[in-house]
Amino acid sequence: MEQHVIAWITQYGYLAIFLLLVFGIVGLPVPDETLLTFTGYLIYTGHLRFPLAYATALAGSGSGITISYWLGRTFGMMAIHRYGRWLRIREEHVRKAQKFFEGAGHWGLTFGYFVPGVRHLTAFSAGMSGLKPHFFAIFAYAGACIWVATFMTLGYFLGERWHEVERSVHGWISRGVIASAIVLAAYVAWRVWRRKRSR
Repeated sequence: MEQHVIAWITQYGYLAIFLLLVFGIVGLPVPDETLLTFTGYLIYTGHLRFPLAYATALAGSGSGITISYWLGRTFGMMAIHRYGRWLRIREEHVRKAQKFFEGAGHWGLTFGYFVPGVRHLTAFSAGMSGLKPHFFAIFAYAGACIWVATFMTLGYFLGERWHEVERSVHGWISRGVIASAIVLAAYVAWRVWRRKRSR
């Protein structure tokens, strides 16, 4: 799949970036980080322009995660039972994402982009939980901005070495995001405990 993605981006450019990210975020097996890192590499080589590539990737990821949110909000678990097999999503995957979303709160939408297997399902879980659209937009689109910029910038600065280190860098970023989410959750819990104690 990875080689196909690289070939499509090389041949169709911005259109391929947009469509592949829409499908990848919704749940199809598209290597999103590889796509973004390779896009950064193409910016480095001069085949793509950064402003347009960034806007296209942001539009694709934002569209994909919005579709996931509205599927969760409109159809809930019924959508997984009916269409999950086409996207290789099972009910236990959604339960895992729900736990992550509940533990990290709205920030789960922002940091969930960096966690493999959670990205599109946090939006689905947010929709199922009835999260208001404006709250979803703030946290989900902020996460898209950070995620797209992170991997595209990596591809640009790594240049010819983009593919060699992409996987290991992604692993470190994922661990860092998870650790940050844990620290943030602990801080929020401490603030709540302190406020109750002072009453």
